[in-house]
Formats: sequence, structure tokens, C-alpha cells
Amino acid sequence: MSVLEIHDLHVSVGEGDDAKEILRGVDLTVRSGETHAIMGPNGSGKSTLAYSIAGHPKYTITGGTVTLDGEDVLAMTVDERARAGLFLAMQYPVEVPGVSVSNFLRTAATAIKGEAPKLRTWVKDVKTEMSGLEMDPAFAERNVNEGFSGGEKKRHEILQMRLLKPKVAILDETDSGLDVDALRVVSEGVNRTREEGDVGVLLITHYTRILRYIKPDFVHVFVAGRVVDEGGPELAAKLEDEGYAAYVKDSNEQASAEKAAAEVASA
Repeated sequence: MSVLEIHDLHVSVGEGDDAKEILRGVDLTVRSGETHAIMGPNGSGKSTLAYSIAGHPKYTITGGTVTLDGEDVLAMTVDERARAGLFLAMQYPVEVPGVSVSNFLRTAATAIKGEAPKLRTWVKDVKTEMSGLEMDPAFAERNVNEGFSGGEKKRHEILQMRLLKPKVAILDETDSGLDVDALRVVSEGVNRTREEGDVGVLLITHYTRILRYIKPDFVHVFVAGRVVDEGGPELAAKLEDEGYAAYVKDSNEQASAEKAAAEVASA
């Protein structure tokens, strides 16, 4: 049983007078076998949470803790976080010209596990997982993400997750840019991982459509850098019917009250 614990996490971007706080005290716990959906409007800080956990240098941690099985994630380098068991499926995967998918995957597996996987077993595993994601075998010889469609990029991200077998997988808007067929295939790949019960999933999305395929155990509403509501799958259904407007209104009113209180305190 692995546990990712986030406590009172504060994150900013920029430096000096240009610094802007994005995350304003996030608390979240993800355990093996659980699927957590993070939902919220554009600009609410969902992707900032994902990239901060992964160690993106653009984001500065100004307060709080992140631990994985009791180990301090924030003290780890990016590669150490990956070896510890964290995985991030990016919203906008980058192209890596000159590096084939097959070489990329085997190199990643070797780096994470500390030794190269046995070739015969590895080739079989790759073929099995590619077949499950309805990927042409020739895909393995293409350069990473170079000329890939949106659906191909997202299938490749899920292929990595399936082969690298992390403790916690963070999926940052994996549904964006997918048509209905690609969404089904990608969701089925995620569900196979969930059924194995060893991986905690943190699924970040704007929309409820992916949640028709991937049923979350917990839903967290994210607005203005905070979790403002939590519940089960029924909360996602409420969001589909009512949207985020009421949460945004409440958040704006709270921010105004906090600003006024700060001005009074400093007067």
C-alpha cells in the first residue's frame, strides 16, 4: 500500500515582485487502488499541482509538504521522484526527435528499475500493451511524439504508465484533444491499471466525459488554488449539471474578505 500525502501545499510562479501564488494550501491523500478526480475551471491551478508534484522548475514551493510512503518528495530531484514511483502523463507531451519510442521506453524502464529489463520479456510486454491500446506495431519505431496526433500522444503516455508501473500516476487532462474512440481506448488502458489495484490515480480534468469511462472513488473541486469541495462520483454529476459558477463566486467572495481583513490588520 503506497500513499501520496499532500499537506498545506503553497506554490508560486515568477520571482520577486512578479511572483504570483497559484496554489494556496492544498491538502490531498492518494492511496494505492484509489482514483481521485481533480476538477475545476481553467486557471484554477490543477496543472500547477501536477507539475509541482513532478518537480517542474518553473514552480516554487513556498510552503507545505509532499510525501510518498513517508519520504520527502520535495527534497528529490525529478529523476528521483520517478524512481520513487511517481508518474506524470503530460497534457502537452513534447517531441523528442531522433529517439524512437522503443528506445525511449526501454531506457526509461532501465533508469527507473536500475537494470535493463530482459529483452524477450520486454518485447512481449510492449507488444501486449500496444495491442491493448490499439496501436500499430510500427509505432514503436517512430520518433517520440514527432508528428503524432493528439490521440497517439495520449496513447503513448498511457503506454508508458502501463510499462513503468508507478505507485502513483498523475494524469493531466489526458482527455484533451481526444475523439470518442481514442477516449475509450485510453480510458480502458487506465482502467486496466486501476483493476490491478497497485496504483493510485490522480486524474485532472475540466470535463466529466472521461469520468463516464473511468469511475473515480473521490472527486475534488479545485478553484483558485484550493480544494473547495469533495465528494464521490455524484459530485461529478452535479458539476456536469451546474458547472463551476457557484464555486467561483464563493471563492471570489472569500478572496475579497481575506483581502479586506489583511488591509485592516495592516492599518
